[in-house]
Amino acid sequence: MQIPQRRAQSQRIRTHAPSLYVVTEEGLKRLREEHARLLKGRPTLADEVARLAQLGDFSENAEYQDAKQRLRRLNDRLLTLEDKIKNARTIQKNNDEKDRVCLGATVCVKKNGVPLTFQLVGPQETDPSRGRISHVSPLGALLMGGRVGETVQLQTPSGTATYAIISIE
Repeated sequence: MQIPQRRAQSQRIRTHAPSLYVVTEEGLKRLREEHARLLKGRPTLADEVARLAQLGDFSENAEYQDAKQRLRRLNDRLLTLEDKIKNARTIQKNNDEKDRVCLGATVCVKKNGVPLTFQLVGPQETDPSRGRISHVSPLGALLMGGRVGETVQLQTPSGTATYAIISIE
């Protein structure tokens, strides 16, 4: 069965240049699990749309309009996930560079005597509250390529913050 697409969706797909999606193995696994879960639930929603379509007048059938909108959102999310999975590049830990900060590394730093731990991930997986920062963020970019014992200085609106690299995993 072909997934119905709105014109805006098909134009987005045709004009959208595939971009590299840098992700960890766990992140790729989560994307695949979400895709499988949504794909499994899609037939139920499609059946509901078909059932509600049989009730008659589409313009006054609020349940049909709502179900149709949910199906469109689900299809759009499936297309987005398929695009991300297709263009995903998993972060490979380089065993040769254990002494340098690289993508996928977990870095322990000290800021004003307080130890902080960050994992450098791709921009799509950042979650600063969980200590996951992007390698292209201001701090991540400064830490990339650093070695244990080095310090980096980050200019912030409130002044300069100094981070000393303690360990790299």
